[in-house]
Amino acid sequence: MELCFFNTLTRQKEHFQPINQNKVTMYLCGPTVYDHGHLGHGRSAVAFDVIRRYLEYCFGADRVIFVTNYTDIDDKMINRAKEKGITVKELADLIIPEYEADYQALGVKKATIQTKATDYIREMIELIQLLVDKDYAYELEDGVYFEIEKWTDYGKLSGQKQTELRAGARVESDDRKRHPHDFVLWKKEKPGEPSWDSPWGKGRPGWHIECSAMSRTNLGQPFDIHGGGMDLIFPHHEDEIAQSEAGYGSSFCNYWLHNGFITVNKEKMSKSLGNFFTLKDIFTKYSPQVVRYFFLTAHYRSPIEFSDAQLEQAKNALARLRDFFISLNYYKVQAQTAYHELEGVLKKLTVDFEQAMNDDFDTPRALALVFEFVKLINRQLATGNLPKKDISKIRDTLSEIDQVLGIFPAIEKKIDSDAEKMIKEREKARKAKNWVRSDALRTELLKKGIEVEDTPYGTVLKII
Repeated sequence: MELCFFNTLTRQKEHFQPINQNKVTMYLCGPTVYDHGHLGHGRSAVAFDVIRRYLEYCFGADRVIFVTNYTDIDDKMINRAKEKGITVKELADLIIPEYEADYQALGVKKATIQTKATDYIREMIELIQLLVDKDYAYELEDGVYFEIEKWTDYGKLSGQKQTELRAGARVESDDRKRHPHDFVLWKKEKPGEPSWDSPWGKGRPGWHIECSAMSRTNLGQPFDIHGGGMDLIFPHHEDEIAQSEAGYGSSFCNYWLHNGFITVNKEKMSKSLGNFFTLKDIFTKYSPQVVRYFFLTAHYRSPIEFSDAQLEQAKNALARLRDFFISLNYYKVQAQTAYHELEGVLKKLTVDFEQAMNDDFDTPRALALVFEFVKLINRQLATGNLPKKDISKIRDTLSEIDQVLGIFPAIEKKIDSDAEKMIKEREKARKAKNWVRSDALRTELLKKGIEVEDTPYGTVLKII
């Protein structure tokens, strides 16, 4: 089965065909860094981290160019900096490391190229000038605007028609824009705001123009995949398409992927509803690995309901996987018979996993396959039918899968050297039938969070 996924632009699943067979190019809209990252930011980062990882799995890590950005200049940045009595740059310098720490904790790989909007002002001005020269943009006293009625394809991503946009818009009496949804490309300078020189006077870029400039500079145009949250489809991504295609005279990108919302009590998470949670809030109660696993339990395009109950389920599921890895590391077993079906089982796991991921990156199905496999192998361990030489084959297969999911290393907790010595001493005590010493060591290990279970085929250790 070839890789296929849902393309927002065509509203259907399509087989993925990169523009260049030797590389895959992908751009993800990142956050505006005026405040700490919230669960929605985390979900988008993890969703596209897994997509990026699977593209690397399929095409090779050196053939995937993944670009994402930080928006470090806009109204929210300016207002928050004023509240704090610092500059916009100082605010960005404070918040960006916080995002990086949160994303690292969630197991999100660093982008091939990490951009900041303020590093691409020249490229933005060049694109705006192109749009002005081609008569797609016009100047007013407060800035330069893109005229959407000049671009007949406007609305093709979101499925909206220009007539409907005009009919549904509220136009203020002093609004001199030619269409209510004409969007700003360049905002002219206001007192106390950061500004740069431009052909239209000092000012700063509008929000939408930055991604067009950054993606084209680093990936070219067209590129393969553009990602972001569903809330960005309109107007942000719609505006990106219009200005990029009008300016450069070619299609912007071929595939659009959008992740679903996080909901609380079936309502979209938002500050106005008071159901808003930062990643740092959640990390005080649950490990980032649990949060990552939680995100993967829902399909990336589907809404995911946030609750303590859901995170508890994720925590318990990870604990089962953790126990499995501990068993692989420390299970002392003398296999009674060879497990002849292992090669076939491992191959089936890999094939089924790839089929799940090839079908629009179906992580819930992929996780279900991993648990089915773990259940089967645990059964073999419990009955003593798994030779020790096969353990490495199991680990290698799961490590390949984990290049995509990114969940196993976080749960593979090592036992410290003191505990190792106690385990070995306890084995000696059991062989000598010194049950008093054996039981005492079991109690000491339990105090260290290590539960010991003796079976007819060996010892199972569990981290509790």
